[in-house]
Amino acid sequence: MDITFAKVQASGNDFIVLDNRQNRLAEKIRDFAQFAAFACRRKYSVGADGLLVLEDSGSCDFRMRIFNPDGSEVDMCGNGIRCSALYAYAKEWCGNIMKIETKAGHLESEVSTGTDGETNGRNAASVSVKMTAPGDIKLNQNLGIEKSIVNVHTINSGVPHAVHFVENINSYPVKEMGGKIRYHKIFEPKGTNADFVEVLGGSNISVRTYERGVEDETLACGTGVVASAIISHLINGTKGPVCVTTKSGEAVKVRFRKEQNRFKDVYLEGKAQIVFEGSIHYV
Repeated sequence: MDITFAKVQASGNDFIVLDNRQNRLAEKIRDFAQFAAFACRRKYSVGADGLLVLEDSGSCDFRMRIFNPDGSEVDMCGNGIRCSALYAYAKEWCGNIMKIETKAGHLESEVSTGTDGETNGRNAASVSVKMTAPGDIKLNQNLGIEKSIVNVHTINSGVPHAVHFVENINSYPVKEMGGKIRYHKIFEPKGTNADFVEVLGGSNISVRTYERGVEDETLACGTGVVASAIISHLINGTKGPVCVTTKSGEAVKVRFRKEQNRFKDVYLEGKAQIVFEGSIHYV
């Protein structure tokens, strides 16, 4: 059977988007986890960092489910939310301000409709999303990895992340060390995402992320960017809004408000684009 899809990316984090409103794909796809493993496989299929399944919601404009390339379903994805919001706006499901249901809660998103060069019709725009309030923050945890000690700071920004500061991010072995942190015994059984951060000065940081489920470094990770910005504020005093350069070279912004020991009104903002639409034969 032919499955119609869209390929959408945010800061190089790319996704396959399916419209499953009114359960219209029920006869074509029985298991979205299996379809994600099939369709996200690079070189052999469409290829993507994840699958976004957009469905009806009784309380929001629509519901977003996200599956990793290994078939695992996760609660949230910051860049996935931005891609979903742009797609829904482009298809005129809703206005430029919308509410999206996820397993991590109901999230608000806004697609820029200005004429400042950030918007190209309805297929490319700057998109912001109000993220879930970060929690489970634990600073200065030492992991014994081989002969070195990796000092990490853990946080849940919708999904769990471990943040580690480095001096030269461009030469750092992200895939090797990210894999070791991701599978470290203290994060069992589900593991964690691993972010490597270089402080560039002022309100600027650079981030590279190893994502669980993808099992590799991605060009950008929305929840990883937020996690890194919050931890950088706590450890290094980095003031918001934090400008974060991702592996793709694109910069995104993280805005937040801190009240006592809690972070509120956390926003992720950056560019998103519908790259193409097509169909894939799936048996």
